[in-house]
Amino acid sequence: MPPGLWGGLLWWWWGLLTVGSSGDSPPILQPKCTDFQKANLLRGTNLKVQFLLFTPSNPSCGQLLEESSDIQNSGFNATLGTKLIIHGFRALGTKPSWIDTFIGAILRAADVNVIAVDWVYGSTAVYFSAVENVVKLGLEISSFLRKLLVLGMSESSIHIIGISLGAHVGGMVGHFYKGQLGRITGLDPAGPEYTRASLEERLDPGDALFVEAIHTDTDNLGIRIPVGHVDYFINGGQDQPGCPSFIHAGYSYLICDHMRAVHLYISALENSCPLMAFPCASYKAFLAGHCVDCFTPFLLSCPRIGLAEQGGIDIKPLPKEVSVYLLTTSMAPYCVHHSLVEFYLLQPRNKDTTVDVTFLSSNATSSVKITIPKQQLQGKGIIAHSNPQCQINQVKFKLKSSRVWRKEWTTIVGKFCTAPLPINDNNKMVCLPESVKLQSSMTVYHDLSITCT
Repeated sequence: MPPGLWGGLLWWWWGLLTVGSSGDSPPILQPKCTDFQKANLLRGTNLKVQFLLFTPSNPSCGQLLEESSDIQNSGFNATLGTKLIIHGFRALGTKPSWIDTFIGAILRAADVNVIAVDWVYGSTAVYFSAVENVVKLGLEISSFLRKLLVLGMSESSIHIIGISLGAHVGGMVGHFYKGQLGRITGLDPAGPEYTRASLEERLDPGDALFVEAIHTDTDNLGIRIPVGHVDYFINGGQDQPGCPSFIHAGYSYLICDHMRAVHLYISALENSCPLMAFPCASYKAFLAGHCVDCFTPFLLSCPRIGLAEQGGIDIKPLPKEVSVYLLTTSMAPYCVHHSLVEFYLLQPRNKDTTVDVTFLSSNATSSVKITIPKQQLQGKGIIAHSNPQCQINQVKFKLKSSRVWRKEWTTIVGKFCTAPLPINDNNKMVCLPESVKLQSSMTVYHDLSITCT
């Protein structure tokens, strides 16, 4: 074969590999991917914002959107909902370690545009400098959103998810749009500098059509007051199970409770087990079993963490600043099945009676203390178990002794009943068929047989 013909065949074969079998289709250009910036601690307080687009077709590639032409030539789809993720204070000027997982979880859970707001430069070094950048950042984000609205995106399709200080940035953006954005989710909104701030300065229910907040560190880095239509106080909003309780743990001690809100939200996106909460006057009242339905003020529609519209609340207009409570486990998927447990004495006593109640299933145990006040017959509480009631095999009882130095031979007899939350009617209550007889400090077991529905 002549040499020229060999060369022609090689070029034809190379064209098939790079263009396609037809020979006339242009090569597919992959978008250029941009990552978060890394700020120098000494010059990290200047605001230098990046807007990075992630789409269902390209979930791991951040497309930098700087000009309107960038948006038009990107994979942005104005007919889909848009979720903005705004991180908080970055002490070391680094990319948030959780951001990639968060973006991936959202894109797997919903067909939406995700835009990560990278303001690492403006959030680095000194916390108070980052706070001073909140208004300026809010203005930049508002200006960016106007470019998206020109393309046909609606205000109500925008969902801002702000973490810590980023929650108040989201509130600022919502304030600039006169509360017409669709939704703002604050993940443990920052407390320092904001607990006594005005409504114009912090996240509040007027900043979007639906505002929710998840509180996990109200005694340290998170805000302790309600800031949304619905405010989830996880395990009371303070010490989270599995987080270090001693300062010797170092950085983890400082940040674990605060960041639990982020990991809870990611888990809610990735798992079907519902993180359902219950409105109550206080965490203490919730644990005491006084709030077992969602009738007031949600007319039986219990809120749950995740992407459900209005958090699953099925009423309008929405009430404001409703505190709701739930318990969790120490690790993902965090969700538990809440149950009301009640113990009825057959005869009243002249002193308080405390009974330990424990649910036992094949892979987990969980306990609660029930106290029956003197001269009363009923005590109740909330127990949280990782399995539903129909998977609980036994209930363990122990009557607590009031005497420390010598044995007490008190005997009580009572009736035990339980029901899964929410309890919207009395038909859910299941009682042991026989009475429970307890003697001080002795353990008694009873089988629990509940049919799965």
